[in-house]
Amino acid sequence: MNRSDKTGIREDKPRKETVIALNKKAYHDYEILSKYDAGMVLTGTEVKSLREHKASLVDAYARTKNGEVWLINSNIPVYKLGTYTNHEPMRNRKLLLKKSEIRKLDQKLKDRSLTVVPLKLYFSGPYIKIELGLAKGKRKYDKREAIKKAEMQRKLKRVRI
Repeated sequence: MNRSDKTGIREDKPRKETVIALNKKAYHDYEILSKYDAGMVLTGTEVKSLREHKASLVDAYARTKNGEVWLINSNIPVYKLGTYTNHEPMRNRKLLLKKSEIRKLDQKLKDRSLTVVPLKLYFSGPYIKIELGLAKGKRKYDKREAIKKAEMQRKLKRVRI
């Protein structure tokens, strides 16, 4: 056992992160205000399908209901080698967050016109995690400004090189 001192506190090694799916559309459509990492309640065939890096977060969002957070509209395709125990691809999945984080999210969602969108689905060691973003929708002119800024940054990089 790896111990830092006589207090008995374990030194944890940083876990290797492997990205399964990204939601690039969320960065385009929303302004991300804060991020949260959450675990997911999954079945066996869902995990096997995710190990093959098959998932989609494009139209997914999260919602709080009865003190729990649920991921809605995410697509984890059916596992090819699964039998009658296969899962539904578009089912709602429970997310695992601390109660304090759920309360904060719920309060912010009620106060303003915000939404919770999944940004990234990834393996953290043996666990499957999801990165959620508390987001505010961008208007059409905001998106245009973001595209202009990105183009200017690319041009500046080319000139410097």
